[in-house]
Amino acid sequence: RCEANASEFHAQTADVYLAVGIPDATLYCMQTNGALGSPNVISAALLGWPVVDVASTTLFSLDLPAGIPSGTYAWYLVLCEPGKDVTDFENWLASDTYQWVFAEGNGTGIEVLTSEHQRNIAPDVPETQLKELVAGNSSFAFDLYREVRQGAENLFFSPHSISLALAMTYAGARNDTERQMADTLQFSLAQGYLHPAFNALDLELASRGQNAEGQDGEGFRLNVTNSIWGQTDYSFLSEFLDVLAENYGAGLRLLDFKNAPENSRVCINDWVSDQTEDRIKDLIPQGMITPLTRLVLTNAIYFNAAWLYPFDEELTQDGPFHLLGGSQVTVPMMSQTQYFEYASGVGYQAVELPYDGEELSMVVFLPEAGQFEKFDSSLDAGQVEAIIDSLSPTYVRLTMPKYQYELDLQLNDTLQAMGMKDAFNPLVANFSGMDGTRYLCISDVIHKAFVSVNEAGTEAAAATAVIMYGTGIPPTPIELALDHPFVFLIRDIKTGAILFVGRVLNPGQ
Repeated sequence: RCEANASEFHAQTADVYLAVGIPDATLYCMQTNGALGSPNVISAALLGWPVVDVASTTLFSLDLPAGIPSGTYAWYLVLCEPGKDVTDFENWLASDTYQWVFAEGNGTGIEVLTSEHQRNIAPDVPETQLKELVAGNSSFAFDLYREVRQGAENLFFSPHSISLALAMTYAGARNDTERQMADTLQFSLAQGYLHPAFNALDLELASRGQNAEGQDGEGFRLNVTNSIWGQTDYSFLSEFLDVLAENYGAGLRLLDFKNAPENSRVCINDWVSDQTEDRIKDLIPQGMITPLTRLVLTNAIYFNAAWLYPFDEELTQDGPFHLLGGSQVTVPMMSQTQYFEYASGVGYQAVELPYDGEELSMVVFLPEAGQFEKFDSSLDAGQVEAIIDSLSPTYVRLTMPKYQYELDLQLNDTLQAMGMKDAFNPLVANFSGMDGTRYLCISDVIHKAFVSVNEAGTEAAAATAVIMYGTGIPPTPIELALDHPFVFLIRDIKTGAILFVGRVLNPGQ
């Protein structure tokens, strides 16, 4: 007699569950001759499986292998041989009968369409193409900044993440839809060169932080979550899946928006939360996913790093921050005196604060008091590049506020206003490069970002700061007080890629 433990795992459709029977370790219950196995086990599992209610559920730690088991089973012996009495097959007459069985299991329960191709981890991309990609992304970053700054106060988003995710969608765009997306996103490289260039840049960024201790000894974290979610009953072209696999290491996640829109929304939000250490929750608000949803593009960002030169918490004091309207708020102001890369020009000052590892940095632009709107509205990629090029080592007494906030953006209207109209229009959108039809369009583009700036650093970062001091008497420091609205960005120093753009109008919010 075979004894087994029984467990049920419910799918999000509630009425469907995976029933798992785990044989006792001392018994070998499954036959190896191609038949399905012990009829007693089958009978218990299929016919007499107990109904599990809430009162009888058990909390336990489960290790369940992911994978795609499949096989062809010969049912002739099962149906005809004496003793195979699963449901009493007496007096049956059957010739050879076969059944092919396929099942996919993964950690989320989400079906993912993937290619047989592996990601190209060593793309051969000329330096000129990588620079062209970064330049285009930077131009898009400030095009987008000028659009979303209207009516906003504190602002923070990742143009790199948005570009990366839309590039995956762009792989399936054709004709006018493709041209509009290229113009809006500043994609100057042809499709065959663009995606390998994104791959090279993404792999380059993924290597950052390996020599940094970070705030908790784990190195800084730059988690960029990009996913495309499509309707489950669509058939997607292998060529499209190949591009995603080779250049982005991504598959297309399938959900049943038509029959289970709310479950689909929860599934996407849970996945994003898992990818961002629970910092980004409820990315998609209730009611946004409907039975008419065809394609959803999600972006979620979490960034956390230690300064190369940490601020001393004992020096942090409450101080005034002057708002645009003339009033002021009292906020914690950090301070330190250090050699920083610094520049000043007509109407502004700028300073670069490196992160531990000296691979990423924050660049802060402080317009003169009363000049913020003029500076902010005219900021573009060329101006930013010129200011960064003019930075030089300077002894600076820096005062800046602590701040922490998150922001979510729904970019549908913004991207259409920037010229990407057809992609959102179901009547004219052409994403035939995805599925061979013109039935797909983008439903929503949602972006959510979180940023926290404080004194935190590590012992290794503090020690590095000491090593970089000179031995002579320091000069009189330049005063730089970030006590009124400013713009900042976070960039990759080697490639120049702009990962984040933001502004602080009120650090107290």
